[in-house]
Amino acid sequence: MRSGGKVFNFEEILELKENNRVEFKLAKGGFPKSIWETYSSFANTSGGKIVLGVEEAGDKSYKIVGLTNAEKTLQDFWNGINNSQVVSLNILINSNVQILDDLEKQIVVIDVPRANRQDKPIYVGENPFKGTFRRNGEGDYRCSKEEINNMLRDQAAISQDLKVLEGMGMDVFDFESLKRYRIRLSHQRPGHIWESLEDEVFLQKIGGIARGTEGKLHPTCAGLLMFGHENEIVKEFSNYFLDYQEKLDEDTRWSDRIVSSSGDWSGNLFDFYFKVYNKISSSVKVPFKIAEGTNRVDDTPMHEALREALVNAIIHANYYERQGLVVEHLKDRIIISNPGGFRISIADAMNGGISDPRNVTLVKMFNLISIGDRAGSGLNKIQTIWAQEGFPQPEISESFNPERITLSLSFLKSKKTSDKKQAIKTSDKKQAIKIKQEQIILDYLAKVKVASAEDISKILGVSRDRARVILKDLVATRSISSEGANKNRIYKSVDV
Repeated sequence: MRSGGKVFNFEEILELKENNRVEFKLAKGGFPKSIWETYSSFANTSGGKIVLGVEEAGDKSYKIVGLTNAEKTLQDFWNGINNSQVVSLNILINSNVQILDDLEKQIVVIDVPRANRQDKPIYVGENPFKGTFRRNGEGDYRCSKEEINNMLRDQAAISQDLKVLEGMGMDVFDFESLKRYRIRLSHQRPGHIWESLEDEVFLQKIGGIARGTEGKLHPTCAGLLMFGHENEIVKEFSNYFLDYQEKLDEDTRWSDRIVSSSGDWSGNLFDFYFKVYNKISSSVKVPFKIAEGTNRVDDTPMHEALREALVNAIIHANYYERQGLVVEHLKDRIIISNPGGFRISIADAMNGGISDPRNVTLVKMFNLISIGDRAGSGLNKIQTIWAQEGFPQPEISESFNPERITLSLSFLKSKKTSDKKQAIKTSDKKQAIKIKQEQIILDYLAKVKVASAEDISKILGVSRDRARVILKDLVATRSISSEGANKNRIYKSVDV
């Protein structure tokens, strides 16, 4: 199955189907109206593919039925998606939509990306509270008012945590927490220009308080979350809850637990961070090192990774969302789960270099005391350190209804060295075979000048689809050229 010379791999589609990121639609006798709900759900979740002209049976098998008029179906689709009365916004470009053929049948594949936060919610019709959909394990579902409000809140260019809480005064703060923060700042940045400021002025400088519409100073959301009393925080964030669960012995329910609502500590983010970090860092075996002089070095890359993991959850959380921030400390792993979804794609978050934190002021507050990486490389750094230590790669997932991000860090060694060497050998062998096949193709085309994918499959002894994959790579590197489309595509030596 191909389009414009590109090999269309249906196995990849089926793999996405298992992750509920493909929707097959039969499209018999006209354009399927349910496509807009699926378009909305994919755009508001993690993206996905809509395949028109494929029938899915109850046993999850599929059958390519094809479209009676793929061009008309395509035109109907573009007409609809560009009509604001049908859907709120078109986030597709031409390359997202393709007509593909298999023998005499044609299908349409629509690749819907994850929408940018500034564009969400993507909705059907003209009312976001009636036409916004998302994807879960059972398919498309209509979003609740709470989910839509969260998306609308994330649209804003201004950071959520800069909101000024005009109904609150300075009495919401736990000044002992603020004192501990300032002591830590003086240790991390001796002689800092803000060191001698009064608390009120200091809070203004770091974004903890700001002037309201009437000109008076009030806490910001960031200030309240970072330094407030828990009973004051829940007045603004009714779902606010911080929970550390330690279970190092399988026979006991918890060996230790810290919750923000216990009443025996402030319950704010600053104190929670240090209470929990001191607990989870105990899982790290510290090598004995002596730095210059006689000071023992107790910090390792793993300590750094744990700090990044914990502060990432805190600064990216949506504290208006249902369910709280939970840290599970188990014998062989640490699981950190925070309310709120990603504001960028998971791939971008893991690769690093792109940062779009939900709470910019909290980022600044933690950065001032040398906690967290402002450049958006936190998750990438964790992956690198975990690989260096020989642990399995961190597992990160995003769920919806409610929105939630979960990071799992295992302390179990992933594979024996011999297994890794074998994997490298296998990879090298596959690469060597591919290089040999490419050379056979180049030699063959140098002789015959022109050949089809069928010809190449025969001389290599592989399937036509596999031959097309190898040919596609050679065309991409300009080692050979191609002409024509679909079944009539031919390949030429670049000397022709």
